[in-house]
Amino acid sequence: MLVSQLALMVAAMFAGVAIYISVSEQPARLLLDDHALLTQWKPSYKRGAAMQASLALLAAVLGAFAWWQSSDWRWLLGAIVIISAWPYTLLIIRPTNDELLATDPANAGPRTRELIGRWGRLHAGRTAMGVITIILFFWAALRT
Repeated sequence: MLVSQLALMVAAMFAGVAIYISVSEQPARLLLDDHALLTQWKPSYKRGAAMQASLALLAAVLGAFAWWQSSDWRWLLGAIVIISAWPYTLLIIRPTNDELLATDPANAGPRTRELIGRWGRLHAGRTAMGVITIILFFWAALRT
């Protein structure tokens, strides 16, 4: 039971971080000029990526363990959904990340703003994965 509670808690932390980025940090950074926009995005992305990747992995491991203990498919499905943030980031978001990371802030311009806008829309996918995982884990927790 403790494992399932931890899985739900870590998934909620992942989703909370993702929601914060989507509804607060991203809109605020888009108010900056192009140079400051990229200057702020780079360290924010690096720190946020490390935190979200760790939370996704931990939530997936805990969810898989809760599934193993309970045989409830919702724990396994939630674990799969949350860990899918990794391939989603590597396959879908990474090209945008790579272009932004390779851009010198001194050369930031309209293309930079366009890419960071795209990044925000793509990041919403990670937010959805976190929310879906919370729903699945909470649903499963109600039955234990």
